[in-house]
Amino acid sequence: MDIAASMRAMAQAARAASRRLAAAEGSARQQALLNLAGLLAERAAVIKAANAKDIAAAEARGLDKARLDRLTITDGVLAAMIQGCREVAAMSDPVGEIEGMKKRPNGMLVGRMRVPLGVVAMIFESRPNAVVDAAALCIKSGNAAILRGGSEAFHSIEALAATIHDALEAAGLPRECVQVPPTADRSAVNALLKLDEFIDVVIPRGGESLIRAVVEQATMPVLKHYKGVCHTFVDESADLARAVEIIHNAKVQRPGTCNSLECILVHRAVAQELLPQVAARLGAEGVRFKCCPQSLPLMGQTAQPAAEADWGCEFLGLTLAVKVVSGLDEALEHIAAYGSNHTEAILTESHANAMRFTREADASMVAVNASTRLNDGGELGLGAEIGISTTKLHAYGPMGILELTSSKFVVLGQGQIRQ
Repeated sequence: MDIAASMRAMAQAARAASRRLAAAEGSARQQALLNLAGLLAERAAVIKAANAKDIAAAEARGLDKARLDRLTITDGVLAAMIQGCREVAAMSDPVGEIEGMKKRPNGMLVGRMRVPLGVVAMIFESRPNAVVDAAALCIKSGNAAILRGGSEAFHSIEALAATIHDALEAAGLPRECVQVPPTADRSAVNALLKLDEFIDVVIPRGGESLIRAVVEQATMPVLKHYKGVCHTFVDESADLARAVEIIHNAKVQRPGTCNSLECILVHRAVAQELLPQVAARLGAEGVRFKCCPQSLPLMGQTAQPAAEADWGCEFLGLTLAVKVVSGLDEALEHIAAYGSNHTEAILTESHANAMRFTREADASMVAVNASTRLNDGGELGLGAEIGISTTKLHAYGPMGILELTSSKFVVLGQGQIRQ
């Protein structure tokens, strides 16, 4: 197979399909998603059998626990895919919506119309359910999608793609609206990243090395986040019992995700009381701690002195950095120095401190008295997400259907000309 020629043909087909999808009635795009939800439920056994092949191969290759977790399609993951399709289907259709129509002094009306981006390519690792999330969002927002997953999820993605194609065709839409390269060869990605004449934007989802490689090679715009170094600052006024629960959830629930907690910053006024509780609760779950000199004697037997590299590290596992700070100023300075613009949280009963933190902590989501794990399209009401952008052009944070559209100016005139 000539991979470069195959990818070019795929991108050309996606461009043609994107025009048909954008022009289709919103009801057709909605029906495709409802079809997909139904087919995912009907074909659960087939999808899980394909996933089992990938898991067996991954275990034989010695993939680590975090990557195996992302690869596995459990009943809960499948149910979330189905629910996500239904939620996205139920959302209002953004395509063609005109916003902010205003009359100019010469009498013409000027507004902005929501339009699809066109063709979206997503390059991702491990997590096969990303295929369904991305497909649902792209279909709803009128974008064609080319979805290239990691080789470790090849069989799972193949089964999910076949299901998506059947859902599209049953709604009268071309199957080329969502395509998956039929090869695990890495040269397919290299070829896709040079096809800016057909592909409008690429979204990499995975480790920092993948994202940087895509940024270096792509000839089209890239929506990205390099890593998720998420902090939680525990203020002196925080409810400490609640703080322990939030920290536990943020670190332990799924430590291999980009929105899991990597560092806690604790006000020195509450460190003596809080940190032994955190050490006991999280230590029992196998968490190891990388500590500053002030926190080290408070964090139990699994605590080690932190090195400079531990501040700003995305551990993606059961390791947590711990630092005692003098207050909000030092916490914000630490976040500015080591954060990744992903997710930051403050635990506090002070309204003034909460509001200052939300203004000054630069991240795609800032939380008050809540877990960093909530930075997710489904949790934030987007139905699903195609990725989390930590750059501010063109989107900041989880990307749902609105973030997969742009806007063009629409002018309604009655003979106006330029004077």
